[in-house]
Order: sequence, then C-alpha cells, then structure tokens
Amino acid sequence: MELRHLRYFVTLAEELHFGRAAERLHIAQPPLSQQIRQLEVELGFQLFHRTKRNVELTAAGQVFLGEVQKILKHLEQAVQLGRQTSRGLGGQVVVGFVSSAAYNILPTILRRFRNCIPDVNLELHELTTDQQLQWLRDNRIDVGFLRPPVEEDTFCWEIIFYESLVVALPETHALADQSSVSLFSLQAEPFILFPRPLAPGVYDSIISFCQQANFSPTVAQEAIQMQTIVSLVAAEMGVAIVPESLQNLQRTGVVYKPMQEPTPKVALAMIWRRDNTCATVQRFLEVVRQVAITWEKAALP
Repeated sequence: MELRHLRYFVTLAEELHFGRAAERLHIAQPPLSQQIRQLEVELGFQLFHRTKRNVELTAAGQVFLGEVQKILKHLEQAVQLGRQTSRGLGGQVVVGFVSSAAYNILPTILRRFRNCIPDVNLELHELTTDQQLQWLRDNRIDVGFLRPPVEEDTFCWEIIFYESLVVALPETHALADQSSVSLFSLQAEPFILFPRPLAPGVYDSIISFCQQANFSPTVAQEAIQMQTIVSLVAAEMGVAIVPESLQNLQRTGVVYKPMQEPTPKVALAMIWRRDNTCATVQRFLEVVRQVAITWEKAALP
C-alpha cells in the first residue's frame, strides 16, 4: 500500500464519482479505477458499492475513510513540523543554566526567543557548570549557560555577560549599614563558598580578589547553589562574595553591598557542542547574541 493509494481513495470518497475524482487527481479514469481495485484487494474488503449510475462507500469504507483522514492530517502536520525545524522555527532546544544566570541575562533571552520563535519548545535545567559540561557530552542539553573557562575542544563557547562582585552580609552584621564595604574588613569573617570544581573561574576570581588584600578566606561552609549560599548568609553562617546580579535575589535577612575596591569581572558564557548544526539551536544562539549586544550597549556609560 502506498500513500498515493490513500489519497486516491479519499478523493473518490469525497467526489463519489470516478470521472470527477480522476479530474481532481489529474489522471485518467481507468487507472484510478484500477488503483482502487488494487487497494481493495490488498485490504481484503470492499470500499465502494459501484453501479452504472452511483458510487457509494460501504460501511467498512466509511470507517476506513475516517481513519485515513486522520493519518493524512497527522502526515501533513509532520511535514510542516519538519519544515519548521529545518528552518529553525520548530522543534525543541534543551537548555542548562547556572542558578545565577536566572538573575541576570537569561530571563531576557528566554523572553526574546519565545517572542521571536514561539513554536519551539524550551526545556530548562538548572545545573552547575560541571554538570552542564557532562550533560553536553551526553547530548542531554543543547546549549548551556555557565561560568568559564572551558578547556574542551569538543565545545564552542562565547562570553555573553560580565559583572562585578558584591558582598552578601547578614542584615545584623556590623557592616550592614555601610554604603560600601572594604575587602580588608572581611579578612576575619567566615566565608560561604561553593566547591571549586563546580565553577573554577569564579572561585579563583574570588580567592585572588581576597589575596589582593593579603588574606585567604576562611571557608566555614560550602554550598552548590547560589540561592543556598544566600540562605546560609541569612542564617548568619558567614558572608559571601557573589556576582552582583544576585542582588536580584531578595532574601529576608540578607543585604548586598558594593566593594570599595575594584572587583574582578566574572563572566557568563553560552556553550554548545561544536558538531551541533541543528537549525533551531543555531537560531537560539543568534537570539542570545542579539540580547548580549543589547545588554552590552545598555551598560555603556
């Protein structure tokens, strides 16, 4: 059974006249009649009652017609989806992101992409930097937003956002009322930090920053997610140096203060597999680049 047999059958069922059906199909009437006969033989039941004057569907033909129409509708939808996906206008993009990205550029990216290409499904996963690298290796995500650097040639990555560091303090802290905080004044404080393997770039920037004030931070507690770090600060477990976008995470019991010293700039990068040529993923990357340019221009004095 071929697809054309089903199309011939549906056309004849709609016209109930071999001549008109053949004309619609741009074929001669005898070949159409022959193709319908072959279809009936293959199916093992009669589709039409034929007389010299009338053509009518059998009961089996009516049931078969309903199911065939569903098949053809699904087929057309599949074709349209395939076309959209080939043009980057359909399908799915699976995205991983570090938690801090949710407080800076990521919401703008997602909003812009949905507005531009609404038929693409976005599947989001909050993951640490090292988790994203593993998920990329396993083809479990298409694009990641993480803290660089990345040293694997199988990936492509671009920095899309830079930000300074601020200090998160318990609101009861002696320095909480100051407009800005000197790094030197934090040397005796217990620090809350994330394990270095999760994001070595940011970790090393924070440690190097502290060493500029001639001390190494005393790590009282480690936490994987930025939200957890901020919660531990609220619980007065210590202080934390965090990307400034974390100020958008308002948590009772925490205040954020700028540093008096110039801080390192920490980067957020998007990353994808070098061999991923999917048109939909490429569309997503282009939207990210457009948003990154807009944010960069907005940050200029």
